[in-house]
Amino acid sequence: MNRPDDDTVRDQVRSRYAGIAQQGGSSCCAGECGGSTCEPADSSAELGYSVDDITSVPDGADMGLGCGNPEAIAALKPGEIVLDLGSGGGLDCFLASRQVGSGGSVIGVDMTPDMVSKARRNAQVGGYSNVEFRLGEIERLPVADGTVDVILSNCVVNLSPDKESVFREAFRVLRPNGRLAISDVVAVKPLPDNAKWDTGAYCGCVGGAALVADVERMLRDAGFSEVDVDVKPDSAQFISTWFPGSGYEEFVRSASITAVKR
Repeated sequence: MNRPDDDTVRDQVRSRYAGIAQQGGSSCCAGECGGSTCEPADSSAELGYSVDDITSVPDGADMGLGCGNPEAIAALKPGEIVLDLGSGGGLDCFLASRQVGSGGSVIGVDMTPDMVSKARRNAQVGGYSNVEFRLGEIERLPVADGTVDVILSNCVVNLSPDKESVFREAFRVLRPNGRLAISDVVAVKPLPDNAKWDTGAYCGCVGGAALVADVERMLRDAGFSEVDVDVKPDSAQFISTWFPGSGYEEFVRSASITAVKR
């Protein structure tokens, strides 16, 4: 299968997640339930979110689309400025909001208008005065240079056809000593050609997964130090429910990815 151009890939991803926003959510990145639960809250609990996390946010904020819990590795502090790449319904933004408090703020960026509208409604319902959502692509962030303390993301960077630009942009907007703390899907061995650019596999967080060594290289090339990609072996179990019977779980895993701008 030939590689489509970057704009075609983004259009495919945008269309897939617009549909999910309109339908109210899905229990996995792939948008398929297979033999797993179809309840977003159950999916999020499996990924490490607490009952309090899930019940404290407005209905519809938890869409069950992640592959981990970036807050668990972010060590957010009161007063920090947080940026969430691919903010979806706003779950991670709202959880970050209460950690940084009234002295801090949270920015969510998403390229899907339906998701941004949904997140803004959720913020209004929940009274999150220190959270805002901006429409934009993570390869060209609508954020000023050196203004962010922490960048979060949950299973979104794998969807970008230009990950080098994502990491360069992340480095640009971070302040000195700012940090990256994301959950994402990475490849532990090369994906078969028929999976890399298959629309379903790509939009389902599998086809676009980069090899661990490539993620590490891209982060260092962008300027980051203290790069760590912590692959979660047990994640094969829930990934196997995204495309039942495909065997994709042999090639990809969830990982916690951290790095620092010095």
